[in-house]
Amino acid sequence: MAYILPNLPYDYSALEPYIDEQTMRLHHDMHHQTYINNLNAALKDHPKLSELPIEELMGQIDKVPKDIKKAVRNSGGGHANHSLFWKLLSPHFDARPEGSLRDAIDSEFGSLEKFKKQFTEISLSVFGSGWTWLVKDDAGKLRIMTTANQDSPISDGLTPILGLDVWEHAYYLKYQNRRPKYVEAFWHIVNWQEAAGRFDSELAGVGSES
Repeated sequence: MAYILPNLPYDYSALEPYIDEQTMRLHHDMHHQTYINNLNAALKDHPKLSELPIEELMGQIDKVPKDIKKAVRNSGGGHANHSLFWKLLSPHFDARPEGSLRDAIDSEFGSLEKFKKQFTEISLSVFGSGWTWLVKDDAGKLRIMTTANQDSPISDGLTPILGLDVWEHAYYLKYQNRRPKYVEAFWHIVNWQEAAGRFDSELAGVGSES
């Protein structure tokens, strides 16, 4: 069973003016699809692996055969990360976290604004291509981390709660090299309801698209 591209949960233009329609079409239809194509190609001789939900596959990356491990890590991570990223964006602008996630952010970082400042600074410090994440460990503790390229926090045994793609393809058409403007725009379109649900769920995985 091959992995397939999940539909966006909103229209391509729904995140404007913060992310433009052209970028969303390119990012979703071309970049994400390419990761899926490459992942399916890598797994063509390993049908049992290709039947796993993508978050399970990334959680078992060390069990993937050596000859395809790099391809699965790169392209499988690209599929997992993007499948989650689309869900973490919302056309309901300027929402704020509530409930247990908000309490945990306040407890760990001091306040929502302090968390956003730290997350932003770390996002701007990523050299080259990668992601910034708010993750939860097995003890339920929150922390901010980055991953290079398309590496997934799931492969490190962590639950991604919030993620920001800082590859240039995510923002270059609209913001060119102005990553700070892109990160600033991100805060207007965060789907805090999705993030809160992931924080509260013991099974918080990337999704079941396969």
